Amino acid sequence: MKTIFNTIQSESKKTASDLYPYQQRDLDALFDKLSQITKDKRVLHQLPTGGGKTRIFSEIAKRFISHYNKGVVVLTHRTELCAQTSATLKKLGVPNKVINSKVKQLKSKECCTCFVAMVETLRNRIKDGLMNTNDIGLVIIDEAHHNSFQKLFGKFPNAYIIGVTATPFSSNADTPMYKNYHELLVGESIENLIAQGYLAKPTNWRYDVELASLKTGINGDFTISTSDALYSSPAMMELLLHAYEEHSKNKKTLIFNNGIFTSKNVCQMFSDAGYAVKHLDNHTPPAERAEILRWFKKTSNAILTSVSILTTGFDEPSVRTVILNRATTSVTLYHQMIGRGSRRLPNKKTFTIIDLGNNTDRFGEWHKPMDWQLIFERPEAFAESLHAQSTAEQHAIPADLKAKFPNTLSMSFDIQGAYQQAIDSNQKGKIVLRDAIRQHAVMCMENSESISEALQLVDELQKEIEWRVKQYGKCLGKVTKNYTDWLKEDYNSKLKTIITKVMQRKQRENPMPLSA
Repeated sequence: MKTIFNTIQSESKKTASDLYPYQQRDLDALFDKLSQITKDKRVLHQLPTGGGKTRIFSEIAKRFISHYNKGVVVLTHRTELCAQTSATLKKLGVPNKVINSKVKQLKSKECCTCFVAMVETLRNRIKDGLMNTNDIGLVIIDEAHHNSFQKLFGKFPNAYIIGVTATPFSSNADTPMYKNYHELLVGESIENLIAQGYLAKPTNWRYDVELASLKTGINGDFTISTSDALYSSPAMMELLLHAYEEHSKNKKTLIFNNGIFTSKNVCQMFSDAGYAVKHLDNHTPPAERAEILRWFKKTSNAILTSVSILTTGFDEPSVRTVILNRATTSVTLYHQMIGRGSRRLPNKKTFTIIDLGNNTDRFGEWHKPMDWQLIFERPEAFAESLHAQSTAEQHAIPADLKAKFPNTLSMSFDIQGAYQQAIDSNQKGKIVLRDAIRQHAVMCMENSESISEALQLVDELQKEIEWRVKQYGKCLGKVTKNYTDWLKEDYNSKLKTIITKVMQRKQRENPMPLSA
């Protein structure tokens, strides 16, 4: 097999006329990797949305089939991706068969060609004895970050396995990608693809949204019910309309929502405002969906508001604005949503991102480099950082507590952000608590007339103090409850000492005049 791969690798050096240079590099690197490993070592290829992953793995399938008498299976998780992959393969001259619910048997001549299938469908067909998996020499897994594919790994004893994804990070902590794939090949970065003219350059408009009301569900992302409550509120609907009219009016726009209730309300609001708009979700009948997508394609100023339907398997390069009318803790979803607007056209060199979910703060700007190799190797640390960010966003200071500090403009303090800034500046992390204590001291003193009143306000801050200490403990890593209890006591002690000393000094410097 290695000899065959060396032959394919040698031929792959002859650049296909329609492959971009970076795609050719990745193709060469993948064949080089396959020539060095055994079949039990699975390879994962990362390339941004819009980079042409389907084109690359279709070329791999073509060259594999032409040089080795073994079949190729391409696995996807959506019917739309099956259709797209099948069409791309056919364009390259690769005969292929889509295995769907209608396929009940295979002709003998079809046993060593190329198949495109969804996981569950293929699993059932294998169980029914429809396919001889011993004849399959290569399995390609599209959108490999999904956890459903691993159940088929053992069904192909003679096959090499290549996974492809834009984001090599599993949202399921129990199945990190390094458990299913042994090596990661990182492709061209978004920043470089923009610089080389392959992707459109983004303009990002961010709005600071209060997300304290959002709750996370069992999958780790924000729940639909709390998202619907927030994003269907009059304030958020008004903000969405304002953001659109300010930065995207009359441009072809995709709006991503977390709930159907919100999306339908958004559709009604834009319709009432006189804009061309339609709603789409995963319950929309296929025929109606096809009609809506045709309308969206041909309507230059169309607005399409959607839920859980256009993040994969949808390609409309004429989209000029993507609005994230939701918050998410999924880096994969973040990249998928924005990627829908990143396709470049001769008359489209830029596109607009409108972020109404603090997603840019959570993940960083979409086009900025990410260390995918580190994320692949240490997903637990990356997941913890996302969780910490979400926890910080959900922390809200109660209105009744704010009312007790009327002279204070800002009561918040980003412990984790300050800690990271201190470490980056080669300072000791403990200065974060020092600064947090000083801020609380100022708050208590500027809202009090006497030392006793200021110390009473310290008592009101106990929940805030506890929260700050917990955030600091997370920065340090795994610390004992005894240590965090001591930190809280020390925090209170230093806070009261500062207040007492400063206010006593001020009283000595500015004694109260004697009454007549």
